[in-house]
Amino acid sequence: MLDRREFIKIGATGAMSLAAAASGMTWPLEAFAAAYGSSKDAWKFAVMADTQWKANLDGRNPGTCAVGIVNALNAQFIRHGAKFVIQVGDLVDKETDEVNGNPGVRTLPVRAAAAQALYDAGIGFYPLRGNHEGSVIAASEMSTLFPQMRGEGPNVFGATAFSSPFATLNGLSYAFDFGNVRFVMLDQFKRLDNTDYLGSSNNNIVDQIPWIEQQLEGRSPSTHAFVLAHKNLTGGNHRDCLFGGDPNDNLESRDRFINVLAENDVRYLLGGHDHMHHRSVIADSARSASVKQLICSSNSYKFYIPQRPSNDYQYNTVELERMMAEELWTIGYYIVTVDGPRLTIDYYAASTGVDFGDIDLTITPENLVFFKRESWGYSLNGKEFIVAPGDSYTVVEDRFQDSAARILDGSHGGTAVTDYAGRPMVKAVNTGWASPSGDERDAASAVLSIWGIADNLALWDDVLSGVLPDTDRTDVGDVYVLSMSYDTERAHAWGSGRYLLATRDEKGKWVNAVDTNHGGTARYIAGPWRKGYPLGSYGVDASSKTAWAVINHEGDFAVRRGIEAAAPGQRGRG
Repeated sequence: MLDRREFIKIGATGAMSLAAAASGMTWPLEAFAAAYGSSKDAWKFAVMADTQWKANLDGRNPGTCAVGIVNALNAQFIRHGAKFVIQVGDLVDKETDEVNGNPGVRTLPVRAAAAQALYDAGIGFYPLRGNHEGSVIAASEMSTLFPQMRGEGPNVFGATAFSSPFATLNGLSYAFDFGNVRFVMLDQFKRLDNTDYLGSSNNNIVDQIPWIEQQLEGRSPSTHAFVLAHKNLTGGNHRDCLFGGDPNDNLESRDRFINVLAENDVRYLLGGHDHMHHRSVIADSARSASVKQLICSSNSYKFYIPQRPSNDYQYNTVELERMMAEELWTIGYYIVTVDGPRLTIDYYAASTGVDFGDIDLTITPENLVFFKRESWGYSLNGKEFIVAPGDSYTVVEDRFQDSAARILDGSHGGTAVTDYAGRPMVKAVNTGWASPSGDERDAASAVLSIWGIADNLALWDDVLSGVLPDTDRTDVGDVYVLSMSYDTERAHAWGSGRYLLATRDEKGKWVNAVDTNHGGTARYIAGPWRKGYPLGSYGVDASSKTAWAVINHEGDFAVRRGIEAAAPGQRGRG
């Protein structure tokens, strides 16, 4: 088997990827992606980050805005069928176009014009300000250029229930609903009356917390919620953050904010500012509550390097951040699929077009090829388990209706995988459920979704070279044993043949769960699972009415009948 970094460098789909790049193909290849089913009611939105640019040397990036990258991303969002796009700040590099010889020309209209392709496709655009457009003039311009931030104008595209905390932040900090999701968008910069709370932008989230809590508490329990801001609770590079000049500022308010999000089941806080893909779990100072943070990948000319040691280590009395994933020096975006209680986030990234490493772009990369680098998710009807390196997955256990699922064996083996600061990475293993319906009606159990088993992403190593990333990530993870109960009456009514633990393949077809393993040999064993059974073993314990399998991937699972192992030579995925 290939070393992790060797796999990143050449990839199972490396040859296909290089051919795609040579031909100018810009669609993700998505080979070997974990297959999650979705209902007809599923819908998507997209998230992007900072779009700053310097001088317009190639004629594609006017007004200190990365219009060349914006246009490439717009095409992706249209292809994905996103309902709307959110940008988490830093729409431009400078508020005036002095770098291009136009010192009296304001630049935010350039970013507004670059969103027109989305509007023409019936797709909304909901931005936030960043520190690069933090003035009172920019505050007023945002209100004029993007009236949808107040629920007004022709580009609302189905969003409802708009709210702002007070008049001086009207349409700057704002909340809205779309489908079964509430979005709370936070602005911490100069307000419409040219003031800051207590005289500093470092305090500008403090007096918004009651409104944030009201927005999160006031929604239906069957809805998701995202909180989005430009700056982060703890940055990878920048010390300045959502609550101050460093992560230890305004600590009481910061703790309250984290607890408000945790108490109201907000799974993710999304931000930009640091120009890197960075996923982590951030705890309050008592370590009694936490929220998962996503810092979004760069859409700009620049790419930051994380601090060594980390900002968390340098500024917090006790370490409050646990890392989950990191990818540096790539151009990326995020597609979020909402399917009732279940939600999946896919991260796509492209190379800067030059050798992997820290650079500043001067011209737009040609023929951007985006690859699916990570998928993760959760469900409102499931559970979450944070598993540290070396810890067992046997804590994962859940039940839905008359179906039960347990991980019987396996542990997080990624002790050697670290972030740039040298920190080991935890895994957030999530479960979710769907009732059998449609093509699932012959299942002998409910459909279980598992996210978070896949190996942690850590594309940053200084010794890597070449145009990276050049391949999709796979869903390969640690070897573990999954067991699910089944209902014999339902199975007999709809199916025939042997009970098996099944999963979806890349095309959404139900197959034996071991057939989508990465390696291993399929082998049926009657009776309960026993310690030592190798990867690819599967069986049924009729006495406990459970089916089990030794696997190393995530995805959707169900107990079904009439599904057998793949033919020899077709088992596994390498």
